[in-house]
Amino acid sequence: MAEIRGPVVGLVAARESREGAPARAAPPQVPPQVPSQVPQVVRPAGQPVTGARQVCAALAALTESARREVLTFDDPAVGLRRPVPEPFCELAGACVRTAAERVRTVRQVIPRHALARLTAVDPGGVARLPGRARLTDTIPFKLIVVDRSVAAVPLDLELLHNGLLLIRDPVVVQALVRAHHAWWETGEDVGDARQQGAALPPRLRPVLDALLAGLTDETAAARLGISARTYSRRVGELLAALGTTSRFRAGAEAARRGWLSP
Repeated sequence: MAEIRGPVVGLVAARESREGAPARAAPPQVPPQVPSQVPQVVRPAGQPVTGARQVCAALAALTESARREVLTFDDPAVGLRRPVPEPFCELAGACVRTAAERVRTVRQVIPRHALARLTAVDPGGVARLPGRARLTDTIPFKLIVVDRSVAAVPLDLELLHNGLLLIRDPVVVQALVRAHHAWWETGEDVGDARQQGAALPPRLRPVLDALLAGLTDETAAARLGISARTYSRRVGELLAALGTTSRFRAGAEAARRGWLSP
């Protein structure tokens, strides 16, 4: 039996070598390795700042960082309509004025209605607006953009005192810059708006005459029968109406507008 098995095994081996080895079970397929998905880091739209002290500090730091440009949507008369602490109004204005002394470009867009309100309360306030200012019918929201790299928007879009959102996302900041540019292009310079159709208010005529005559405040006030404080206030109104802060230029500006008596 062993003698037969040997040749049989040899024949089988030879046949397998000619026909190929019998099929074997394929190894289990290992699914390809899928790279693990890296979780997307969601960057917040901005950093909210709340609390009077924190907001004041953020505003001061923001304007202090300005080196080239400050853009704003602002309503200087908002404090006359909404309860805003006076120290905060003074701080916000001082921040922009300080930045205006250091940077080359300051552009403020303010709503047209604010001009009359501001002039009524502070006749010289408009003349003291830092940088260039233009009037539009409305503003979309309050805004400060510094050097086109960081922006501040009120959380309620109206009052920075109620909290603000500091935005550093370059796409969002660029969108805000474009919005400001669009409003600026449609606006009217404050100086031009005040001069168009402007006429000397009758109650300021005696003040202008007194300035042109070179009278001292005390002499002019006594001649007009008003207090020195009232006279000084009316001088401020006159200078604001003339678009100047200099008494020496008042005569030239009045002549240019045809306000001098014949």
